[in-house]
Amino acid sequence: MQFRYLAPLMALATTTVVATSALAQQRTLVINTDTSDPAPKAAFEQLIADFEAANPDIKVEWNLFDHEGYKTAIRNFLSADAPDLANWYAGNRMAPFVNAGQFEDISDVWAENNLGETLASAEASMTIDGKQWGIPYTYYQWGIYYNKDVYEQVGVEVPGNWDEFVANCARFEEAGIDCLTTGTKALWPGAGIFDYINLRTNGYEFHMDLANGKIEWTDPRVREAFAQWARIVEPGYITDNHAAIDWQDAAALLVQGKAANYVMGNFAVATFKDGGMTDDTLGFMPFPEITPGVPRAEDAPTDTIHIPAGAKNKEDAKKFLAFLAQPDTQTRINEILGQLPVNNQSSVGDDPFLQQGFAMLSDAYALAQFFDRDAPAEMAKLGMEGFQEFMVRPENLDQILDRLEKARLRIYQ
Repeated sequence: MQFRYLAPLMALATTTVVATSALAQQRTLVINTDTSDPAPKAAFEQLIADFEAANPDIKVEWNLFDHEGYKTAIRNFLSADAPDLANWYAGNRMAPFVNAGQFEDISDVWAENNLGETLASAEASMTIDGKQWGIPYTYYQWGIYYNKDVYEQVGVEVPGNWDEFVANCARFEEAGIDCLTTGTKALWPGAGIFDYINLRTNGYEFHMDLANGKIEWTDPRVREAFAQWARIVEPGYITDNHAAIDWQDAAALLVQGKAANYVMGNFAVATFKDGGMTDDTLGFMPFPEITPGVPRAEDAPTDTIHIPAGAKNKEDAKKFLAFLAQPDTQTRINEILGQLPVNNQSSVGDDPFLQQGFAMLSDAYALAQFFDRDAPAEMAKLGMEGFQEFMVRPENLDQILDRLEKARLRIYQ
């Protein structure tokens, strides 16, 4: 009678040994992020669950920080107790960590997964010294949002280039409507306008060299960008009191039909719709061409994940990044984020603005990260103050550029 229980007991013992062995073989992957807001947190929960399901031998240990605390924490943990993965941002925001040797070169992940094609638009902003240093997984578009009813009222078409945009501005002015609205009380909305005018006038490489301190602010090409800007500033085509209002106040002017156009990021769509606009009355267009033949670059602030140089489990960290780069992975997490996947083989839902943004960014020549990310913090602040002043007092251009040039010589030493 005793032996009839022996086989089940032996099977149980074997199962226990296998389970214990599997547990012992399970590897830990540590990731630090600042994705503490509800949507990013939910997206990372999904991402980690999906990765663990696809890789049952890997257990992800996730350390979540608040935004402000993370800015200090990342500088500390990259030096002292590095995780295997950490989130950050593309372009010049990652450059200090790359230049300090604190981020790992992951060019092999890009090469093995053909990411130069599927993440093509973001490759330039992920590349330093010919190498790739992280994986971009979400971004959102900037461009021009416009009031379709106002366009119809005035009888103008969506412009195909800058000359046509400026010509439309004269028509809007005659009708008592601001051609372009913005609210620069917080400075940064004006930077979006400068980014696009410089990108369209001089191109992506020039724009990034300017942000990197390699070009004088008194350079004739910079002056040409401001000359193009002056075509809508000097005639008064921009909302007069923009320096005294926030971006939401300017959004209300677009909603009310008191302004025709707004250079803004896609996050503003919710504000436009909360004000009463619909897909039938709100339009979107890429910022128009200024210099013919200049490749079309876009502002698209991009979130990224990197492997710290001091990571202990780089092999599994690369598996995670390859998983993150996949089109279906980026589709799923961006559905939760309400933003755009960087992988051009991903898909987006039926939101027309996300669809337009995805198409526009997927075939962009390159992506800028926005002036206050692309330039060092002090230079960004001084630059944005200068942009605001120019839109209020364009006659001060020489003094503004001289001041910015002196700052460049000091800040980039």
